[in-house]
Amino acid sequence: MSRLHTRGARTDRPHAPRGRAINLFYAPAVLVLIIFTLYPLISGFALSLTNWDGYNPDKTFVGLSNYVTMLKDSNFRVVLANTFIYGIGSTIIQQVLGLGLALLLNTRIKGRNVIRAIIYLPALVSAVIMGTMYYFVFQYQQGALNSILVVLGFDRVVWFDNPHVAVAIVVIVNSIQYVGTSMIIYLAGLQGINREVVEAAELDGASGWKMFRNITLPMLMPAFSTSVVLNLIGGLKLYDVIQVLTGGGPGYATNSVSTYISLTYFNNQNAGYASAIGVVLFAVIVVVTVLVNKGLDRLGWES
Repeated sequence: MSRLHTRGARTDRPHAPRGRAINLFYAPAVLVLIIFTLYPLISGFALSLTNWDGYNPDKTFVGLSNYVTMLKDSNFRVVLANTFIYGIGSTIIQQVLGLGLALLLNTRIKGRNVIRAIIYLPALVSAVIMGTMYYFVFQYQQGALNSILVVLGFDRVVWFDNPHVAVAIVVIVNSIQYVGTSMIIYLAGLQGINREVVEAAELDGASGWKMFRNITLPMLMPAFSTSVVLNLIGGLKLYDVIQVLTGGGPGYATNSVSTYISLTYFNNQNAGYASAIGVVLFAVIVVVTVLVNKGLDRLGWES
């Protein structure tokens, strides 16, 4: 017994250093997380408690004054509402179109690989380029859309003059750019469905909507959850398209929280207040993401 015990102890000894060596591989990832995530978050929160202008080295501690100002800021309420519209609106459109395109292009139609590539192509284009392209589509004087309206005998439309129309245009452009991402996610989900389950359902007489509702949709829940969360976070952080397409106008009507941060920092030279808005945006994204994940988990369980 003692010989066996001794032999077991000898074989266990080399594993401890090996385990510590393997743990060292986590160090670069942890270091990157600290430098690019934790440090900016902590320093941003610290700046939000000051009245720093972003240029002068002097900072004065003002406590929660910037957060109190935010509650009274009517412009912030507008941009916060816009942020939710961009996030939720873009997510809904991308799920509907992405799933529809995935179902269509998962069938055996000619040129489906080319069509997939064309639909996904805008996701590879810079958001600045995408915004610039659609600016020339909706431009008043020489925009492509107004040129078509004039040829058809209609008057030109000032597309960005109406805040509601301008917000809708931003949502549509953002959705067009990233609908290909949702399509790819759903295609991967569809191609991962077990064919034996589908064939068994067909033998039981399931087809059409019944097949989609009871077989396809429940088995797409992982893909649905991934697509919704990615699209929602991207929409809530929307910046580039708004900056290029509308510049946040008219007035503050189409600004998101991200563009409002930039405006507050650089135009108004109020870095402390901009940092407070950034902290709130971070908190909003975290809370919304957690709630959506919990809702999707419950939906997937019930399905």
